[in-house]
Amino acid sequence: MNGEALRAAWADALALLGCHSTASTERLFDSLVTAYREPQRHYHSLQHLGECLSLARLHEAQARRPGEVAMALWFHDAVYDVHAHDNEQRSADWASDALRAAGVGAGAAQRVQALVMATCHDAQPVDDDARLLVDIDLSILGAPPDRFAEYEQQIRREYAHVPREIFEPRRREILGRFLARDPLYLTPTLRADREAQARINLARAIG
Repeated sequence: MNGEALRAAWADALALLGCHSTASTERLFDSLVTAYREPQRHYHSLQHLGECLSLARLHEAQARRPGEVAMALWFHDAVYDVHAHDNEQRSADWASDALRAAGVGAGAAQRVQALVMATCHDAQPVDDDARLLVDIDLSILGAPPDRFAEYEQQIRREYAHVPREIFEPRRREILGRFLARDPLYLTPTLRADREAQARINLARAIG
């Protein structure tokens, strides 16, 4: 997704939340784009954000509140520090504060904050919009083999500071937990589109 498409997606998300573009929301857009361009990011970048936003638009009919899902995707990796353990919390708090400042209602801002926290992936969500958001975030697992291989290389680059003998067992453990989920994808349309390939990709990566 190029810069023009990203800006259009941002405007669409604002509109769905009942917001108009202002100097403040334009500065917020610029801040988010700058964050996703940080040099330590190889996977958690504008490429990943663009892929997620494209899928969100494709599956918009599955969302109860599509604007909140889209805005949560904008913020879900807004803070990304491989040495920290509170990236999701800091991203969620940024979303809540920024959306309230932009005039979004407290209820919507709180729901977006909760959606961002769902991307911790420590439990499978029960809310329909959270399920869709998490499935979109994990859609890379069911990507075509070439893209999945690129993703694995990008993750390794983000953790280049971790020795191979530590990184590889931990990575297999993480991927194994996703493979053990049955189903992996909780949204029927994404399950039909991605589940089979995800299981092939994950089994190959673990093996």
